[in-house]
Amino acid sequence: MAAKKKVSKVVLAYSGGLDTSCIVPWLIENYGCEVITFTADLGQEEELSGLPEKARISGAVKSYVEDLRNEFVTDFVFPTMRAGAIYERQYLLGTSFARPLISKRMVEIAELEGADAVAHGATGKGNDQVRFELAVMALNPRLTVIAPWREWDIRSREDALAYATAHGVPVTSTGKSKYSRDRNLWHLSHEGHILENPWTEPEEAMFQLTVAPEKAPDQPCYVEIDFKSGIPVRVDGVAHGPVELVTRLNKLGGAHGVGRLDMVENRLVGIKSRGVYETPGGTLLYTALRALETLCLDRESLHYKDLVAEKYAEMVYYGLWFTPLRTALDAFVNSLMENVTGTVRLKLYKGSCTVVGRKSPYSLYREDYATFGQDDVYKQSDAEGFIHLFGLPLKVKALLDIEGLGKSSYAQPDFGAFKRD
Repeated sequence: MAAKKKVSKVVLAYSGGLDTSCIVPWLIENYGCEVITFTADLGQEEELSGLPEKARISGAVKSYVEDLRNEFVTDFVFPTMRAGAIYERQYLLGTSFARPLISKRMVEIAELEGADAVAHGATGKGNDQVRFELAVMALNPRLTVIAPWREWDIRSREDALAYATAHGVPVTSTGKSKYSRDRNLWHLSHEGHILENPWTEPEEAMFQLTVAPEKAPDQPCYVEIDFKSGIPVRVDGVAHGPVELVTRLNKLGGAHGVGRLDMVENRLVGIKSRGVYETPGGTLLYTALRALETLCLDRESLHYKDLVAEKYAEMVYYGLWFTPLRTALDAFVNSLMENVTGTVRLKLYKGSCTVVGRKSPYSLYREDYATFGQDDVYKQSDAEGFIHLFGLPLKVKALLDIEGLGKSSYAQPDFGAFKRD
């Protein structure tokens, strides 16, 4: 192993869990440095008040605990949602866009404290190591990044508990979840344990934010969400700040079993993993905003935005938040969403979230054009010329085939080849 780079002071992204608690004395022991811990409150609803004392007992010289929920929703969640970004058609990116915010503040604290390194507790098999380190490279490449999971000999929870005991680290071994979880204001993820077999159905006791759809209320719930330029501002006519609005929708969606997702995803590091996600409020917001866009965006803009959404999702998932391209894509989205203002009515019922109404002062939908009844604004005979011109390439190709100069490429596959023995 290469010699460790000399560092004097490290800022550690600190959750207070077993792994990051062990990292504090490990850094001191292996790098001979001072350790400052940093914990971001992103709405994980875990006890944060005792972390500074726990960090001090573990060996840290200073500890930061900061409420970043408003910045999280305003500057990371909402831009991603407005872009329509969904990774691999399903994942609403709850963990992905939390990491660049944590990294951003960690770098700021390192600069404030005169630290020459930062550290994180992400493993060498996951996506988070990439997200943390790319953010640090983009914001302050002079900082050394230390990733203990890629260096130390700890390989199991039992190893970590033994290390903690030997170094006087306060840990609680009872009540440990069987699952690896990440929680913030936007979502709760579950990985590991029985989920490692993709054929195994998740156990109901695992879920924490959503009730089982079959146990949800027998009466549907209707909720109206108001958007201004693609940003949600009201729920059922009541104005809310970003944090309060997401919290309100989480409760509404969760109470009706909305927002569960079970998927196998492609990690950036090249392996597949299975994750089960609960994103009740986010599911409502994505569903509603898509419905409003169908009213307010013209066809070409809507279709091109779908292409941008896929790229945006990849960039967020891959940890490429602090890049010129993502900034440029935000500018595109901001321009496009200027008139995406209006109200969407959703119906929540036993796990489903259905759009049942939408309206906007900037709606491009015209009843007088769309009606199947008599109208004076659409001359149906005009469609004949349009079809002739639109289909002209098809006609030319067909004529070439008829004359024997072309080769038809429209043959149907032989489905008989796929018949079972």
